[in-house]
Amino acid sequence: MGTTLHGVNVDQLVGTIKAIKENPDLARFRFRAVTEWVDGGHSRTKIQGFYGAGVEDASRNSPFVLEGDEPPVLLGSNAGPNAVETVLSALASCLTVGLVYNAAARDIKVDSLIFALEGDIDLHGFLGLSDRVRPGYQNIRLSCTVRSDAPREKLEELWEYVQRTSPVLDIVRNPVPVSLTIENA
Repeated sequence: MGTTLHGVNVDQLVGTIKAIKENPDLARFRFRAVTEWVDGGHSRTKIQGFYGAGVEDASRNSPFVLEGDEPPVLLGSNAGPNAVETVLSALASCLTVGLVYNAAARDIKVDSLIFALEGDIDLHGFLGLSDRVRPGYQNIRLSCTVRSDAPREKLEELWEYVQRTSPVLDIVRNPVPVSLTIENA
């Protein structure tokens, strides 16, 4: 089974890094999601298959289903978090994986990990009332509380590394080319 810390198989993690160094094409992944409108602001996203490590993944027998909606103040019915709240969740989830996996690889024991996030949006942009206000977040604040017996400098070094390598933090901080099309069904 190998060495495990925080539920992470460290030997497998090291093996994956080695395999990608030897065959860089294994690092290419393509994730997919399909979202369908339900009613009002309510949508349902299904996520199942993806391509990665040189093959189409078939490990998920059924899709993950994510409900999205708006709160009543934004004309929704609270069937799920809204999209910008889901972005906060995705960011914290990605940083969690990065911190826990890299802590395990560095033999740093983590006893607890909590992220608190807030983001500010001005609806003038979303509602088309101003072209000077962006429709997305104006800023996001994130605090990470980690309990560990590791020295502070090791935790800070780990935190800096995780920030440099987090895919979702990179997506939020940097423009990503997005190709959009619309089709008439």
